[in-house]
Order: sequence, then C-alpha cells, then structure tokens
Amino acid sequence: MKKNLTPNIFRISSLAVGTLGALCSLYFTIHAGRNNKSILLILLFAVWVLSPFVALVAANVVSNRWSIFARKMLYGLMLVLTVLSLAYYSGFLSVAGTKTAFVFLIVPLISWLLIALFILITRSMSPRNKNG
Repeated sequence: MKKNLTPNIFRISSLAVGTLGALCSLYFTIHAGRNNKSILLILLFAVWVLSPFVALVAANVVSNRWSIFARKMLYGLMLVLTVLSLAYYSGFLSVAGTKTAFVFLIVPLISWLLIALFILITRSMSPRNKNG
C-alpha cells in the first residue's frame, strides 16, 4: 500500500518557511536596531518578533494529531504570516510616516491576534468531546 506523502510535504514545507521566516525576521530586527546602544532593547524586540514564529513552528511540530482541516489552516497561516511579516520588516510594504519600531511592535501583535483567531476557528470546527 502506498502512503500519501502530500500532508508531510506541506508540513515540512511550512516548517521550513516558518523557520526561514523567523531567521529573516531576526536579521531585519537586528538590522533595524543596529544604531541603538541598548542591547537589552534589541533583545526584547527580537524575542517579541520571534514569538509568533516560535509558536507556529511549535504548533507545526505537534500538529500530526490534529484534524486535516486544522493542519491545512496552520500551514496556510504560517505561509501568510511569514510572507506578510517579511514584507513589512523589509520595508517592501510600508505605511508613510510610520516609525520603524512601530512595525516591529505591531506586526507580531497582529500575528498573535491571527493565531488566536486560528485557535478559535479550529476549536469551533473540531468535534466536541462528549465526556468533557
């Protein structure tokens, strides 16, 4: 019997995209703060910017027990958040008059809000446990 490898390809691809997105985001964060004398501030920004990626990569690692719908949503979310985050961090997408630090504060916040929305959607679509 031939095993369907498509879910594994999507899982590995999204894991690679999420990891690459995290590394590129870290680079953009350090590059944006290169003239700042406070290493602690740059470190705090780096942790904040990386936090959505860490959560998504961790979710990807444990997602093999999730429904197919939830996994597809996760893979799509990882791709969309990675592309949009990198577009904003790189300056490709920018709002006129916006300070650089604002982008590095608001993009992770919006990412966390989308992750929370993902959790609500996937939980509402999953079958309920009759015992709990």
